[in-house]
Amino acid sequence: MAQTSSIGQHRLGGAAVSAKRDVLRAAWSDERAAAREARARGDVAAEWHHLERAHILSQPMAGPHVRTHIAMLGHGIRRRDRREVLGQIIRLVVAAPGSWTERYPVGNTGGADVSALEPMPIPEDLRTILEPSPATEGGA
Repeated sequence: MAQTSSIGQHRLGGAAVSAKRDVLRAAWSDERAAAREARARGDVAAEWHHLERAHILSQPMAGPHVRTHIAMLGHGIRRRDRREVLGQIIRLVVAAPGSWTERYPVGNTGGADVSALEPMPIPEDLRTILEPSPATEGGA
């Protein structure tokens, strides 16, 4: 069974939730911007790296999660990668419901080259953003 989000395991309350969500959304936005910059300079590997990081960050948020899969789909289309395109189409169907129900494989990088159900280690710098702080655990 897929590991669920630590945000989903701990109900966060009030201002702490809002602040945590703002930090998460800003980090996701930074990764998406880095992916766009890499694409603009023709660095396919760096673009994908930042899309994977954006995916990890987006999982708790339905809108950004879907938008990240759309960006990954675009990457697959530009590279004419049929496997990636098909994998992203499937993931687009389940991304929002997975975020809404907090049932997604934590740390999964989101590409068709990995199982859509496999939890993966979260990079340390992203873990500090995703895990609840002691002040927000269990409701404040």
